[in-house]
Amino acid sequence: LLQDELTHHLDIVEVQIAKQVSQKSGAFFHAMTSHDTIMEQMGIAYNEIRLLRDKIQKIDKTLAKDSLRLIGLARSKMNHYKLVNKFKLMSIVLQTQPTLQLLLSSSDYVGALELITSTQEVLAKELAGVTSLRHLPSQLKEMSKLIDKMLTTEFERYAAADLHRPFDHNNSVLEQERLVSLVAGLLRQNHLNFLEIYKQEAITAVQTLLKQLMIEQLADVEDCLTGSGEIAPIMETDNWLKVVIAASEACGKLIQRVKCVHDVIKDVSDTTAGLDQESFLSLEDHNRVEIKLKDLLISICDYCHERLASIVSTQTDKQTIIPNQILQLSKIVDDFTDFCERICGKQCAALRASFKIQAGNYVHKFHAQRKNKLTLLLDAERWKVADVPYEIQQLVDQLALGTVIKSLPNTQEPTPALRIGIQNYTTVGTVLILIRLVCEYCVCAYNLQLLSSIIGRNLIELLRTFNSRCCQLVLGAGALRTAGLKTITSTNLALTSRSLQMVLWMLPHIRAHFSYLTNDQLNGLDGVEKDIGHHIQQLETKILSIMNTLLSDQLNDWDAKPPVPSKTFRNVSRHLTKLHEAVSSVLPDEQICDIYEVIHKNFKSRLRDQLIKINIQNNGGPQHGLVTTEIIFYLETLKQLKILPDKYLSDKAMDDIW
Repeated sequence: LLQDELTHHLDIVEVQIAKQVSQKSGAFFHAMTSHDTIMEQMGIAYNEIRLLRDKIQKIDKTLAKDSLRLIGLARSKMNHYKLVNKFKLMSIVLQTQPTLQLLLSSSDYVGALELITSTQEVLAKELAGVTSLRHLPSQLKEMSKLIDKMLTTEFERYAAADLHRPFDHNNSVLEQERLVSLVAGLLRQNHLNFLEIYKQEAITAVQTLLKQLMIEQLADVEDCLTGSGEIAPIMETDNWLKVVIAASEACGKLIQRVKCVHDVIKDVSDTTAGLDQESFLSLEDHNRVEIKLKDLLISICDYCHERLASIVSTQTDKQTIIPNQILQLSKIVDDFTDFCERICGKQCAALRASFKIQAGNYVHKFHAQRKNKLTLLLDAERWKVADVPYEIQQLVDQLALGTVIKSLPNTQEPTPALRIGIQNYTTVGTVLILIRLVCEYCVCAYNLQLLSSIIGRNLIELLRTFNSRCCQLVLGAGALRTAGLKTITSTNLALTSRSLQMVLWMLPHIRAHFSYLTNDQLNGLDGVEKDIGHHIQQLETKILSIMNTLLSDQLNDWDAKPPVPSKTFRNVSRHLTKLHEAVSSVLPDEQICDIYEVIHKNFKSRLRDQLIKINIQNNGGPQHGLVTTEIIFYLETLKQLKILPDKYLSDKAMDDIW
C-alpha cells in the first residue's frame, strides 16, 4: 500500500516537472545562448589580462624595482644610525653613576640632581624597554634619596658650624660657595624645611650664647644656671647691666650673621625662580621661600628680644638702679629694638615691655624718693630767704628759653635771688631744691621718653604735694611745730607767696617741655595752676588780715588829742614801715602796691568809722586840725615808702574819710 502511494506521488512530481519545463523552455534556450556568448567574452578578457601582466612585469623590472631597493637601503641606513645612537646613549647612561660620584665629591648637588632627572627622562622615553637597563631607574631613585639625606645632613652641619663659630669683625658668610650649593640643591628638591632647621639651630645658638655669658659673669655662683639659659639668675646691678650689654651685643652679631645667610638664600631663591617650573623653583614655591625667610628673621629677632627681656626682668626693686644705669639700659633697648626692626621689618615688643616695667619701677622709686625728700625739706624749712646756687639759675634760664632740659649743670657761686627777665624771685631754700627736682623730672622724662607721660603725672603730683604742704605749714601754721618757728610773720607769708609765684612761672615751661616728649596734654597742670593761684591769693589775704588787725587795734583806742602825731599814728607808721621792710625785698613792686592800696583803703574806712565814733567832723575846729595833722603824718609815711601813686597821697585823697 505504501509503495503504491509513493509511486503515486512520484508520478505527480514528474507531471509537475514536465509542466514547469514546458513553461520555461524559452528562458532555458536563451540561457544556453547567453552562456556561449559569455564564454567567448571571457576568452577575450583572459588574453587581454595576460598581455597586461606582461607589460606590468616589464615596467616593474625596468622602472620600480631598483628605486624601491634604494629606498629600502636608505631606511636600513637610518635604522642602523638610530641603533648606533641608542648604543651611544646607553653608554652615556651607564656612565651616570661615576659622574654622580664626581659631582658629589665637588659638592655640585644641583648638577647631580639635574643629571639624575635627565637620565630618568632618557630611560623613560628614548631607552624605554631596554632590558639591560631595567634596574637603573630604581638605582637612580635611591641615589636621589641619598642626595636628599646628604643635603639635609650637610646643611645641618653647616648651620651648626656657622652659628656656633666665634664672632669676628668680619661678618662675611662662612663658605659662601658651599652654602649656595647646599641651598640650590635643597631648593631643587623643594625641601623648604631647611629654613626651619636653620631657625632652630639659631635659637639653640642664642641659648648657648646667653648661657655662656651667664657662666662668665657668675663663675662663682653655684646652681643658678638653667639648662637652656632661658631663665636668668638674680645678680648685682653692675653685673646685671654687663650681662645685658654683652647679651645685646652678642645677639646683635648673631642676628647679623643670620641676616647674611638670609641674603644669600634669598639671592639663590630669586635666581632659581626664573628657571623652568618643572626643573626648578616655581613662582608659588618662591613666594613660600620668601615668607619662610621673613619668618626666619622675625622669629630670631623675637626670640632674642624674649631672652633679653628675661634678663632685664630679673632686676628686682630691692636692687638700686642709678640714673646713668637706667639711661644706659634705655639706650641699649632702643638701639637693639631699632636694629631688629631694620633687620626684620617688624617692631618687637618683648624687650621694650620688660624695660618699661623696669623703668616704671625706677620712675616709681625716683618719684617716691623725691616726694619724701620734698616733704622732709618742707617740714624743716625755716621760711627764710635763701641764696640761689648758680646751677639753679642756669636751670631756670633753660626753662625760660624753652630749651629741652637734657642734663643738669655744675655748681658755681650762689646769687641772692633768681633772675628771670627783669624780675628777681627771692625764695626759700626748699623752692630752689624743688626747681632742681623739677628739672630732674624733665631730664628723666627726656631719657625715658617711653614713660614721659607717667613721669609728667608724677611731677604734677609732686607740685600738688608742695602746694598743699606749704599751705599746711604756713597758712595752717604747721611750721610752728615742724620747724620750731615762734610765729608766722608777714615775711614768711611773702616768701611763701613769692615761692609759689616762682612755681607758677614754671608751669607753662614744664608743659612745653613735656609736650615735646609726649602727646599727653598733662591736663593736671591746669588744676595745679588753679590751686597755686588760689593759695597765693590766700597768702595775700592773710597779710592784709594781719595788717588790718594791727591797724584796727591801734585805731580802737585813738582819740584826737595832743601830742601830734599821736602814739597811735606813730605805731601805724611803724607797722606800715615794718611791712614794707618785710615784703619789699621779696614781692614785686606791683604786688606790694596792690597790697598797700588795699591796706590804705581799709585804713581810711576804719578811720572814718572811728571819726564817726568819736564825733569829729570836718568843721575846721581844733579836733579837725589835730586829725588833719595826723593824716599828714600818715601820708608822709606812705610817701617815704614810695609804693603808692601820687593820687593816693594828696591831701584831697583823704577827703572821703569825712
